[in-house]
Amino acid sequence: MPPTPDLAAFLAPPAPERLPLPPAAHPEPGVRLLRGVPYAYRAGVRPLELDLWLPEDTHGPLPVILYLHGGGWRAGTRTELGPRFRDWSPDPFARLARAGFAVASADYRLSGEAVHPAQLDDATAALDWLRARADELGLDTRRTVAWGESAGAHLAALLALTTPVAGCVAWYGPTDLTTLPGQCAPGAYDAGDATTREALLIGAALADAPDLARAASPVAHVHADAPPFLVLHGTEDTLIPLAQGEQLAAALRRAGARVDFRPVPGAGHGWAGLTDDEAERCLTASVDFARACVAGPPPSVHP
Repeated sequence: MPPTPDLAAFLAPPAPERLPLPPAAHPEPGVRLLRGVPYAYRAGVRPLELDLWLPEDTHGPLPVILYLHGGGWRAGTRTELGPRFRDWSPDPFARLARAGFAVASADYRLSGEAVHPAQLDDATAALDWLRARADELGLDTRRTVAWGESAGAHLAALLALTTPVAGCVAWYGPTDLTTLPGQCAPGAYDAGDATTREALLIGAALADAPDLARAASPVAHVHADAPPFLVLHGTEDTLIPLAQGEQLAAALRRAGARVDFRPVPGAGHGWAGLTDDEAERCLTASVDFARACVAGPPPSVHP
């Protein structure tokens, strides 16, 4: 009789870095899309997946954008760059691929599935998966830019401050959970409420767990060797106030790191209130910054 296998090993899911890749779709001319690629398995939750957008024609290993979606850590989708770009054509991810990047837009566990630092662990696992399959996919993961919007910007900043990457693009993200309640309009935020987005992320009301709130804040992880940051934040953002972007930029400057902080006049959260041309400028500035991060010397600092 054949030997009895180790049951736990026999039932374990296959290692994602060894799974066959799905067939490529071609959603836009000159672009390939590997949709729904598993990059990690976590007990008790769905497989974590990413969509990988690639240019059709390449000349050498591609720089990488690892994109993390928003949604208050409790919702959101990896299929869009943010609500302002939901109906744009061509798809913004396809545009980034045409600009010469491999774009990995990744799921992560939501706060209803696990609390911090699970979301950061998942973002790190997505980067590890890209590194493991870099040769197969033609990627240069040494030239990776973390990019996120809202909650995804929070995670992108944490990733960039805890794992070596070439740069970070952060759109209107929370950066210091300990000061956020006091920066919102009077009466708009109750730090003792255990049902806020931020409380659900850390598993406790902010007022009851200041150490957890601090540990989950990008400003607490800033250091002199941080990669270059581009921080874009709307001046009319009432959900995550402009002061949050200012805090991260100030902390990076104090540490001696490079940061380009750009308030976006008239913009609310998610770039609400911007015209298409104004939203286009935010996207173009971010692409230009990412190119500079992967092309050589860091981009210049805007005081």
